[in-house]
Amino acid sequence: MKWYKSVLTISTHGKGFYVLTDQVNAQLRLWKAQEGMCFLYCPHTSASLTINESYDPTAQADLETALEKMVPDTARWYSHDLEGPDDATSHIRTMLTGSSLMIPVDDGRLTLGTWQGVYLCEHRSYAHRREVWMRVMDVFDESKIRA
Repeated sequence: MKWYKSVLTISTHGKGFYVLTDQVNAQLRLWKAQEGMCFLYCPHTSASLTINESYDPTAQADLETALEKMVPDTARWYSHDLEGPDDATSHIRTMLTGSSLMIPVDDGRLTLGTWQGVYLCEHRSYAHRREVWMRVMDVFDESKIRA
């Protein structure tokens, strides 16, 4: 068994869903990780991670619209606005979507459903440089196939 770790960096240009699937799979190929678990963690309070539809871009647009409707920036009851009008809302959206993911790895790739993709969700209105901490436990044992 081997443990690998890396930090993925994502530059955002404001609110939206940013696809990470290819970046994660590229890191798995670099490590030659074959079988195990991938752990992703977003150490930000105003950005999060999710797995969702990655084929049809209208699904992504609907997800963004749903978050806007559930947690609108324009609600007047928010008191947390130290960093601007999207301060409280970005933290609430992070709470709803989550900070970490655990995904199986098989044959050197994330084991996702046919239409699934991994996303960083940016909840701030302005650009940020975000980190996603990636840890992989690879349980593949090459010695078992050489016999």
